[in-house]
Amino acid sequence: MGLPHAIAVTTVNITDRIGSIPMVNLHRENLKDCTKIIVDGAYTGDKFSDSIKEIISATTEVIKRTSLHTFNILPKRWIIERTFSWLEHSRLLWKNCERTLHNFLQALSITFIHLLLTRY
Repeated sequence: MGLPHAIAVTTVNITDRIGSIPMVNLHRENLKDCTKIIVDGAYTGDKFSDSIKEIISATTEVIKRTSLHTFNILPKRWIIERTFSWLEHSRLLWKNCERTLHNFLQALSITFIHLLLTRY
């Protein structure tokens, strides 16, 4: 459905690939039933997939672009893009005006709660 199971907010100097492993470790109770994690090309490599396998016993599937300047529909990538589209409709997240990471994390949580309450 594209709804988050775990959210983490980091500073700019931490890449998504490096920040995702501590996030999975922190939220492993919420992610214990996941069997496969779908990631984009930035998460390639055995070190990342081995870390995920060790923490929550899930496999990783990398969805990569085959060509840069042509339009191709990537399988399952639309789920992630649709979730980002939902976030763009939130005025709380429209401008990055939060001073602390905790405040931004709370704004993300409020946005997803609002999304759930209006749809279900």
